[in-house]
Amino acid sequence: MMGIDSKTNRSMMAFVVFAAALVLAAGVVPMLVDARPAREIPAPTVEQNLSGVDAPGWSDAPAAEVPLAAAPSGLPNAKSVSTDAVDVQAARSDGQLYLRLEWHDAQATETADDPQTFADAAAVQMPVDTSAQPAIAMGSQSNLVNVWYWSADTGTEELLAGGPGSTTLLGNQSVQTWAEHTGSGENGTWTVVFSRPVDPASDNRTAVTSDRDLDVAFGVWDGTNAERSGRKAVSQWYYLPLGPGPGGAPFESILWAVAGIAIVAVIVVTIQGVRRARAEGGA
Repeated sequence: MMGIDSKTNRSMMAFVVFAAALVLAAGVVPMLVDARPAREIPAPTVEQNLSGVDAPGWSDAPAAEVPLAAAPSGLPNAKSVSTDAVDVQAARSDGQLYLRLEWHDAQATETADDPQTFADAAAVQMPVDTSAQPAIAMGSQSNLVNVWYWSADTGTEELLAGGPGSTTLLGNQSVQTWAEHTGSGENGTWTVVFSRPVDPASDNRTAVTSDRDLDVAFGVWDGTNAERSGRKAVSQWYYLPLGPGPGGAPFESILWAVAGIAIVAVIVVTIQGVRRARAEGGA
């Protein structure tokens, strides 16, 4: 009898420990799940025309501050970049996706007339296949990215890339931009608006649908700081919440449900243990 009771107690204790672990996991893991919304850039649908940096409809689109850091590069002084954040707004209107980027730049550099002069620039990157997140550094051959590139000197280019150094210009350019630099010194600011129809003009272009969220990343070049090519300030992947909800299973809801079941199980096992102990004591 003592052996059986000991075995039963050990089983009860193991189950209690397991249930407690589930409770702990349910409390900690949702905090990790919640890290995704921290990289969300709201993308409401608005009725106003958003063409232009000062279009009235931008007041209805919340801004998200996106941190930037030096891109990995073998170029001299690659880690010396001057832009540490970009404010991003996104919205859909009349079949178009709009992205508005705003960042501090004390002095506009709009021409690249000689090898020592570089123009300011900005870019938006998104996967061609929106069901998979590509490598952040220009994707890969098996997971291509679209790049919407704007330069204060040469204007706008719509590019396809499959890894660093692999960019090619897409035909039938469908991306438009509007850009403006205002102020100087501490008040100097670039604002650039990118726009493209949500339906791609051809293959190898990102389809902007309501079926799933859209991953996006950003890059900024400060020409005054001799930033060009791989010397740039870049972000990690962020996303536009275009889909009906978070991808995959509702993890947080499932985890809290498991926690509730675990708590109930602990209570039931404890009550049964107490009853058994009383019964054996009475005997």
